[in-house]
Amino acid sequence: MKLIHKAIALNLIACSAFYSTAANSESVDAASLSGLIPDSHQTLPQGVLLGAKRELVSDKPPSENFDLLDWSLTLPTDLNKDLKADMIYEKPLSKGFELKPLFYTAQDGGMVFASPNVGAKTSKNTKYVRTELREMLRRGNNRMKTQGITGNNWVFSGAHGSVKRKAGAVEGSLEATLAVNRVSTTGDEKMVGRVIIGQIHATKDEPIRLYYRKLPNNEHGSIYFAHEENGGDDTWVNLIGSRSHTLQDPQDGIRLNEKFSYKISVNNNVLFVTLIRLGKPNITKAYDMSNSGYDKSNQYMYFKAGVYNQNNGGEPKDYVQATFYHLDNQHPGYRY
Repeated sequence: MKLIHKAIALNLIACSAFYSTAANSESVDAASLSGLIPDSHQTLPQGVLLGAKRELVSDKPPSENFDLLDWSLTLPTDLNKDLKADMIYEKPLSKGFELKPLFYTAQDGGMVFASPNVGAKTSKNTKYVRTELREMLRRGNNRMKTQGITGNNWVFSGAHGSVKRKAGAVEGSLEATLAVNRVSTTGDEKMVGRVIIGQIHATKDEPIRLYYRKLPNNEHGSIYFAHEENGGDDTWVNLIGSRSHTLQDPQDGIRLNEKFSYKISVNNNVLFVTLIRLGKPNITKAYDMSNSGYDKSNQYMYFKAGVYNQNNGGEPKDYVQATFYHLDNQHPGYRY
């Protein structure tokens, strides 16, 4: 795993952005990025959770509190016995689908995702199980293929013009407000407490996997992300705490059941991630993906959100759970 990544800096003298390689640097914070961060991140109020004014109803299925027509849902079940995780596509998902205890509306109106450590997987190559939404820009139009350079997926701005014309959008953002209610507590100590709460997935790899991790003896959890180069290695970037399985309690971390927000954006091939905690300064970090290989003509993207359990062992009843209170995928020209 690489511990060095390309940082982004601002040349204040020339008033232009440039990219450089920084050793032993995990990320670049907002102060170093002043003038380079897109307005969609710079204008986020400090310490104000996203969607805070949203009114959620407790006695309705998730689709009546959230627009789920541009999402499909992967479950850790195999009810049809095809040896793969079950998938709920846009139309049934948006018409009242729920399945307790895996996907349902909480008493406070939030959208609950839960996943056991062990269950049905999406493919033979997948190590872990999930209850997770997959972005579907086609919004139920089955004439569009799910995979590929189609109107269902989006691409980077560095992609060839013909690719951008075929795609459903060019770049974009994902916003979420959530609380992680439970993490795994049993099994391999290197896996315990880990859950992915947001992603950008590409054709095969992941430009970002956003993690929450709380260790059994700690009161607070960490937030960090991995950037995987196309066909390459992961680079790890810490927002709060770290991914270490021996980490002492991160005092500035996030407790279970504590609400927080994140915003993930791709703008001109640059990844921006902002973490928002109630009443605290926002944390924004960035990663230059211009050499990560995601602007190639065979690369397409989609957002994912929910719980992707990163522990595949332990006690049979062990599981992870998170409740989402705001979820919004945004793309230039995408009107939903």
